[in-house]
Amino acid sequence: MKEIKAFIRANKAETVIEALEEFGVKGVTLIDALGIGALADPEHSKYSIRCVKKYSDIAKLEVVCSKEYVHKVVEVIREKAYTGLKGDGVIYVSPVEVAVKIRTGAIGEEAL
Repeated sequence: MKEIKAFIRANKAETVIEALEEFGVKGVTLIDALGIGALADPEHSKYSIRCVKKYSDIAKLEVVCSKEYVHKVVEVIREKAYTGLKGDGVIYVSPVEVAVKIRTGAIGEEAL
C-alpha cells in the first residue's frame, strides 16, 4: 500500500476529489492549509499576521491505495490540479506498512 499526499491550490480541491471519486477512490482526507515558500504563487499570495510572510491557501489531500493504483491516482491529481502557473503544488508518495480498520479490525488492503 502507498500513501499519496498532494498539496494543491485550494480552489482545485473539489475538482480533484470529484475526479478521484469517479476513478473509484473511496476515501480522501482533505485538510485546509497555508503554504509558505516555493509552492506559494507570488501573484496570489497574501500577507499573514500569523505567519509574517506570504502564504497561499492550499489544500492537502491524503489518499491510501494499493500499489497497483498509485500511478493512476497521482496522474488524476496532477491532471486536475494543473493550471500551469507557479504554485500548482506537489505530490508525495510514501509506503504504508500497516492499515487497520478500527470498526471491523480488517488489516492491510482489506482495511481500505
